[in-house]
Amino acid sequence: MNASANTTQERSQRKTRSGEVISTKMDKTVIVKTVTRVPHPRFGKIIKQVKKFHVHDENNEAKVGDRVAIMETRPLSKLKRWRLIEIIKQVAQH
Repeated sequence: MNASANTTQERSQRKTRSGEVISTKMDKTVIVKTVTRVPHPRFGKIIKQVKKFHVHDENNEAKVGDRVAIMETRPLSKLKRWRLIEIIKQVAQH
């Protein structure tokens, strides 16, 4: 099998998520909160699962409150395994 075809096929299978930026205190890193709605395993009621991801933001362009899209990537540090794809919705600047 061709190596380049294999690489492009792998890339398209990476996980993507969307969430809200909750912290920008680190350099080139933001923390993104994602909310997933899933049924409770026993009772079936829909519950929210909240998870935080450390995301690589190369240009420090995301701000707190922004809605962003992130993609899984190779490990960049101890906690960073995601990178910023795009800012979907920017928060209004005061």
